[in-house]
Amino acid sequence: MTADDQRKAYLQAMGISLWQAREGMLPEPPAAPLASAKTAIATADSLPVSSPLVSWSSLREQVLGCTACALSQSRTQAVFGVGDTQAQWMIIGEAPGRDEDLQGEPFVGAAGQLLNEMLFALGLQREQVYIANILKCRPPNNRDPQPDEVLRCQGYLQQQIQLLKPRVILSVGRISAQHLLQTDTPVGKLRGRVHRVGEQSIPLIVTYHPAYLLRSPLEKRRAWEDLCLAKSVAQENSIA
Repeated sequence: MTADDQRKAYLQAMGISLWQAREGMLPEPPAAPLASAKTAIATADSLPVSSPLVSWSSLREQVLGCTACALSQSRTQAVFGVGDTQAQWMIIGEAPGRDEDLQGEPFVGAAGQLLNEMLFALGLQREQVYIANILKCRPPNNRDPQPDEVLRCQGYLQQQIQLLKPRVILSVGRISAQHLLQTDTPVGKLRGRVHRVGEQSIPLIVTYHPAYLLRSPLEKRRAWEDLCLAKSVAQENSIA
């Protein structure tokens, strides 16, 4: 079985055959979203002012031992993040779920499997990106994060972003996008263009959460467009 055949088999198993590469080529990024990205860039200064950087290992120790909010009392373990600490891509989700809380790694359940297939369809392996969440501990019953919980956790995420210096951030889902961009605008109205966050004005692309895509498979085409846009932005940023 060739690599392309294997790719197709994986995508068909996940029900996302529309993302199959044809003749070994990935689809070109859609023209419309890329054009709007160049003409309508949104800027957000939502990330707090930089604090002195620590090392990855020191930051991980801080997160794993954090007791800054009540979530530390109900968690199995904190979920720091996973991936290449020199990655060009950073993916930011909402908060750990049950599987993540048990395994100590973000995006490991059914939604995580779909995320892996989305990346694979784009030509990326999970190990080539860095994945983190807004919250490092699971909220009880997977409820939405509370403002004070996000506030107490945001310094950790800020440090991760500063250490990584990604060429593009892919914000996955409503909670992630609305926190990073400090807005209550729905995901559907935030996607399709380039936002910028933080002191380094890092490009940020908003897309749907894989858990939502599992419930709403017709939205997968739009998610694919978002991924293509993010890839274009990352490539442009590497050249600039």
